[in-house]
Amino acid sequence: MKLFSFPLASLEKAIHKRVLTLPSPHREWFTERWAQKPYKKAFVENKAMPLVTLVAKGKTLDDAAFAELLQEWEVTFYDAEEEVLRPLIQGDGLLQLMQKNLPPARAEALLAKLTQRRLPADAAAASAPTPSPQAAEPTID
Repeated sequence: MKLFSFPLASLEKAIHKRVLTLPSPHREWFTERWAQKPYKKAFVENKAMPLVTLVAKGKTLDDAAFAELLQEWEVTFYDAEEEVLRPLIQGDGLLQLMQKNLPPARAEALLAKLTQRRLPADAAAASAPTPSPQAAEPTID
């Protein structure tokens, strides 16, 4: 979903600035992972940069195109990641000018995407119908 080029260094600086103000459990969780190069690269490429793209393009795209881009962006955020990225939508930090004309409905849609969680694997398995053990056994009359 690379629609435009945004300076990577500015984005990383904004993320680092936000990490400094995170509450305790989120800060430790995020800084531990942020120090790992593969996580940092994946986080920026798959979560932060597409979010910045959606914020920037959300001002000019029509509703259908915005909804389609939002639907195509399939990611799940951990709580700490959500706390780091929330200011990018709400207009805090270095990227404040980008959010200036973002329609409130689109900002709400992006915030909803941040808080959206997939069902855990065990919860999804629990909701799937399981065949009863009696149905699997042959009956002899």
